[in-house]
Amino acid sequence: MSAAITICETPRLRLRTVTPDDAAFYLELVNDPSWIANIGQRNLHTVEAARAALEAGPMAQFRTHGYSLYIIERRSDGTPVGMAGLVRRDSLPGPDIGYAVRPAHWGQGYAWEAAAAIVRHAQHVLRLPTLYGITSQQNQASINLLNKLGLRYERFSRLPPDGKETNIYRRDFRLD
Repeated sequence: MSAAITICETPRLRLRTVTPDDAAFYLELVNDPSWIANIGQRNLHTVEAARAALEAGPMAQFRTHGYSLYIIERRSDGTPVGMAGLVRRDSLPGPDIGYAVRPAHWGQGYAWEAAAAIVRHAQHVLRLPTLYGITSQQNQASINLLNKLGLRYERFSRLPPDGKETNIYRRDFRLD
């Protein structure tokens, strides 16, 4: 099994790379009704399937692009509370920010804290010129968070592969 790499930290959180050992947590996260409603059905039903999805998804993206979705852990006790990071999609000209926090940890500011750290990482470490965000038109909490992160509505689209209705947000960085 591969060791996790710490990507960034905040006063309360650590964002680290995904490992195969995160499969059970990932399985719970992607099967939560809030994930299914706002992100989509992953059709993962076993830890083995979740492990394979992590290896083909976030772990492969990190190897290919140098960024991906990361596990959000509380620094105080190492408890995983969600995932946040950057996703590279063929349907967008640059990476988009993604985040999901387990409902048991909602209302504690973890999504904002983790997502703000990802924006800083994208701008100052990765030096990306542009960051995108996508969300459904009905996900007001995500729309509010994208706006708070400085991303602005750019356009409506139906993104492949399923043609799901999506709002696309964008933030350009000055790279001095």
